Amino acid sequence: MRGLEERIGIRLLTRTTRSVSPTEAGERLLEAVGSHLDQIEIGLEAVGDLRDKPAGHFRITSTEPAAEQILWPAIERVVSKYPDINVEVVIDYGLADIVAERFDAGVRIGEAIAKDMIAVRIGPDLEMAVVATPEYLENNGIPETPQDLVRHNCINLRLATAAGLYAWEFEKDGREINVRVEGNLTFNTPGMIRKAVLGGHGLASIPMDQIEQYLSDGRLVRVLAEWCPPFSGYHLYYPSRRQNSLAFRLLLGELRYRG
Repeated sequence: MRGLEERIGIRLLTRTTRSVSPTEAGERLLEAVGSHLDQIEIGLEAVGDLRDKPAGHFRITSTEPAAEQILWPAIERVVSKYPDINVEVVIDYGLADIVAERFDAGVRIGEAIAKDMIAVRIGPDLEMAVVATPEYLENNGIPETPQDLVRHNCINLRLATAAGLYAWEFEKDGREINVRVEGNLTFNTPGMIRKAVLGGHGLASIPMDQIEQYLSDGRLVRVLAEWCPPFSGYHLYYPSRRQNSLAFRLLLGELRYRG
């Protein structure tokens, strides 16, 4: 199979240490060939078209903030110029096995990506912010250290993995602290957490880029800022460097972070 891939200059199978599945080109070849060996050459010509012109269908898994802020502007530029490129974005907050679930690529925080994946930075470093409304802090006090959070109503994030609830992560002067917060509200999307904290229902830990406008207009106040250092931002990840199609390279070029 690798010899066939080298002949046509395009990847037919996506391989990781965990699974193997056909790419779009592999599926197209299978459809063209079927059970008739004499159709192989026709099939090879069909998938060869994907190498020579910007065309193809890509499935990408992403969180909603990354899709809105980073993926969509790049996708819009690509599909406007190359209408034969089709992109499907699936919003998911779990750590999907992109090979097993038939995705061509995924977007996640760099630190969360499996080591056997190729990862390309597509955004700047991120920073978590612990925030609340001025009214909440006036009525309940301002936490001075992460340990003070146990005396507050905190809005929890349920992870889409077996890890359960997100433990708030802090670091200062080389000292790392993870705090399991408690509260009467739990959501599995940052958007709902943002609505709840804006409603004055407690403290929340949210990526800074999602609440900057509310800090600027005074609707939210940040606390524990010195305990929240920046961390690796969004990356596009995929299984193999070999034989990426022209369409994929174009999309990757638009997404690559150059800051």
